Amino acid sequence: MSHLFSDTGLIFGRYLRQALNSKVGVVFGLLQPMFYLIFFGPLLRDVPLGGEGDSWQTLVPGLLIQLGLFSAAFAGFGVLLEKQVGVIERMRVTPVSRLALLLGRALKDVVLLLVQSLLLVLVAVALGLRAPVLGVVVGFLFVGLLTISLASLSYALAMRVDGPQGFAPVISTVNMPAMLLSGILLPMALAPGWLDAVSRCVPFRYLVDAVRAAYVGDYGWDTVGVGALVGLALCAVSMTVGTRVFRKAGA
Repeated sequence: MSHLFSDTGLIFGRYLRQALNSKVGVVFGLLQPMFYLIFFGPLLRDVPLGGEGDSWQTLVPGLLIQLGLFSAAFAGFGVLLEKQVGVIERMRVTPVSRLALLLGRALKDVVLLLVQSLLLVLVAVALGLRAPVLGVVVGFLFVGLLTISLASLSYALAMRVDGPQGFAPVISTVNMPAMLLSGILLPMALAPGWLDAVSRCVPFRYLVDAVRAAYVGDYGWDTVGVGALVGLALCAVSMTVGTRVFRKAGA
């Protein structure tokens, strides 16, 4: 276990330094949800959204999940670049734990996403968001859980495909319906019955609902509790799949 921790810390530090040296990527990863916040948020102020809380307490939790959904899902591009320049080949001959190679990368993504989430919330507060501190912290925890899950799957997919031509279409095809059906921009309570039923098959919906509930001070089992169970189950499955792919690939 100590070997796993030390290896994970080593990989985490390497990729975090690499990410911090590319500040442009960190900034541009935040731009899309920030644009939604600034240019779309004010349009919802007087619109009945069918849920508790005001428009900011509805929109901001969705944007936090969107940030994790898109940024973490495309994390595998880094592995594709490493495969092209031979980094993965060199890692195959090292004694570093294969689980650590996955965990270190995913934890780097968690740190970056949490920093971006904090900036997003601070801007939202300046625009009018009011939410309990505990609710905001719960939201960050869900972002971290989602990031680990999607980053693990993204890295696993990147290890299995030959290049961006096989990676990007899969991510884009999955992400768009997932975003629409999870109620990121507007609650699924506004949807017709059949669409609401379909959305219940998308795990991200339960994370969005949980964060929205936390932002109005509702920490009940039927909201935050269910969201936490779904998030933990998704994380467990994703980590299992990612670890198996990394071990099989020897990287």
